[in-house]
Amino acid sequence: MHYAIIAAGEGSRLVQEGIAVPKPLVDLDGRPMIRRLIDIFASYKPESLSIIVNEQMTAVREYLESIATELPFPVRLTVKSTPSSMHSFYEVSRGFTAGKFILTTVDTIFRQPDFVRYAEAFDADDSADGCFGVTNFIDDEKPLYVDVDPESMLITAFRDAANGKDKYISGGIYGLTAPALDVLADCMERGVSRMRNYQRALLDAGLRLRAYPFPKIVDVDHAGDIATAKAFISGE
Repeated sequence: MHYAIIAAGEGSRLVQEGIAVPKPLVDLDGRPMIRRLIDIFASYKPESLSIIVNEQMTAVREYLESIATELPFPVRLTVKSTPSSMHSFYEVSRGFTAGKFILTTVDTIFRQPDFVRYAEAFDADDSADGCFGVTNFIDDEKPLYVDVDPESMLITAFRDAANGKDKYISGGIYGLTAPALDVLADCMERGVSRMRNYQRALLDAGLRLRAYPFPKIVDVDHAGDIATAKAFISGE
């Protein structure tokens, strides 16, 4: 399995709220947030890891360079400022080879056992073009609602607003295969912006995306979210 982490955001809200440490280096359980995520990925068949950080995150780049040689899989680090997470995805996708890959943002917090079960399910599923982590725990300011066929768990739509029937929201965990990269390239050519519009484009292109429910996924966007994430992790 190939993995990718988007850590290219500026973390401006945390800075405004008094958190001086760059978001990827915030300590959640005795480890920087990004190291915890790397360790989780390392627990399931890691073949490679691609990471993107922005040009202003010197401390994050230096930290990643310092640990890269101790990791038992190749690491490709891209240092580039991008206008959106979709553009960041495009940059890290250049390091993907054949096979399946899982992408997350650095501030997507989930428990390791939940992730391993998800990765196993995605790895074993040869009938879908992708498998997205979803959750019915909503703490996002602008959640992306996910319509799912209850029998097949195939995703039928992505919505900006709830329609009264939505059970899940996107958890920011994207398991994808090679056809998704073709759609990504097309989105870049057409000037599509935002990951949620890319996800819609995947459905428009006819790709079969399966939803995998996580009990809980926490996003760290504000200073108060750090305490929430720590409490969540401590229950592992």
